[in-house]
Amino acid sequence: MTAPLLMLLASLLFATMGVCVKLAAQQYGAGEVVFYRSLVGAVLITIFARLRGGTLRTPVPGMHFWRSLCGVSGLCLWFYSLTALPLATAMTLNYTSSVWMALFLIGGAVLFGATKVDPRLVASVLAGFVGVALVLQPTIDTQQVRHGLAGLLSGVLGAMAYLQVTALGRQGEPDYRVVFYFSLGGIAAGAAMMAWGGMSPHSWRGVGLLLATGLLATAGQMMMTRAYAIGRVLSNASLQYMGILFSYLYGVLLFGDAITWPALIGVWLIVAAGLATTLLRASAQAPASPDTRSGHPSQL
Repeated sequence: MTAPLLMLLASLLFATMGVCVKLAAQQYGAGEVVFYRSLVGAVLITIFARLRGGTLRTPVPGMHFWRSLCGVSGLCLWFYSLTALPLATAMTLNYTSSVWMALFLIGGAVLFGATKVDPRLVASVLAGFVGVALVLQPTIDTQQVRHGLAGLLSGVLGAMAYLQVTALGRQGEPDYRVVFYFSLGGIAAGAAMMAWGGMSPHSWRGVGLLLATGLLATAGQMMMTRAYAIGRVLSNASLQYMGILFSYLYGVLLFGDAITWPALIGVWLIVAAGLATTLLRASAQAPASPDTRSGHPSQL
């Protein structure tokens, strides 16, 4: 499966997970959702690894630690923001990760001169975020500033985690192992938050939402990890915006959100950004050398 298709499927799964998290937050705290989401993921990945005859031992534990630290911290902050902010607002703040990623890469190119960034890809990322803003039109009142800052910081940490996912893929780490150690970090962080804030009583509805969150997150994480391992960082960043489009459709179909002209324009911007990055990626692969082409990095 190609990186663009993997990213589109992952975006759909994460958008669906966002709905489940928002509903589960009515009954559980952010730490509890993180814990159970990660526990389901760790169990599934362990079974998956055994069936494939793989090992969970890693030669680069330090890289996994930093990836998990950034990723889990961002996840906790995003779930925390979801407990108080509208789903559209929290999703928008979390998806600023793609813009931060572009800024990190551009900054690295300027400082070290080691990376060439296609300005057309940067433009597509920025256009995609404009589309996100038009679709979701987020608003935060004065009592939600703390949650809003948490959501924004989750985007920064998410960008750092995604870049580390790319580095792990180029080290030859299999997708399932990256997701497994991320899940272990989530279990540890969730357990610590539960020890501090306590546990909520369960219900069949709550258990179902927690299980769905874990299943959707694990499948989406596997697809996203693979996409970042074999694809171009900024191309994946732009295609990731499709998750916002899917979330917007969920809002219209499930929650009766109003359709406005700015939102429709935003949808087209998001789709255009995704198509543009796919075409740019395809055109860049043809003349690329074996060490730099996005689809087949030499380390894999």
